[in-house]
Amino acid sequence: MTTPILSLVFFAAWAIFLVLTLGSWRVWEVVTGKTKANGFPSGTKHGGDLYWRLNRAHLNAVENLPIFGALVLAGHVVGLTDGTFAQLSVAVAAARVGQTVFHVASNRVISVHLRFVCYLAQIGAMGAMVVSLVGVVG
Repeated sequence: MTTPILSLVFFAAWAIFLVLTLGSWRVWEVVTGKTKANGFPSGTKHGGDLYWRLNRAHLNAVENLPIFGALVLAGHVVGLTDGTFAQLSVAVAAARVGQTVFHVASNRVISVHLRFVCYLAQIGAMGAMVVSLVGVVG
């Protein structure tokens, strides 16, 4: 398996880990009687601050996964499986984990700044992947 494909699998596994964490949290809340089963309305802030940050971190990961997947798939199709393209794919996955960690850790200003830096690194790396693809295809 190529590095970009492994990075994509890791990214997807990270999103799955986050949704399982959220699901476990919700099950615990319902089983212990702290929240009713219908107490998790979609699109509306619910739960404590840490829970909500985890929820948003999961949604952020899910929002970016298809974009990253499309880039990795396109790279695979045109033969970009190593070198700079591969390093960029690792950077995207690493920046995603960093963004999640800072997002969940705190809502303090420093955490928000670090989260944004990780997001910029992720978007910058995906932008560079697009440039690489255009260079091969164009």
